Amino acid sequence: QWERALELFNSMEGRGVKPNVITYSAAISACEKGGQWEKALELFNSMEGRGVKPNVITCSAAISALEKGGQWERALELFNS
Repeated sequence: QWERALELFNSMEGRGVKPNVITYSAAISACEKGGQWEKALELFNSMEGRGVKPNVITCSAAISALEKGGQWERALELFNS
């Protein structure tokens, strides 16, 4: 289902809807549940460039995705940033 979540997320702007912290959190969480830590991190890292500030839920989802992908060093870096 993570693929479908990303399809919807990526189609938002084409439909005139700007992604916000809630939609980013949902997309990152979907990637986390699908074992796609790279995609989750890519989404997280793209937020600031698009004018969206991560919140505690977004950070938690990204850290969880990294942890589940065996990327504990990156998870720790993100936690400490």
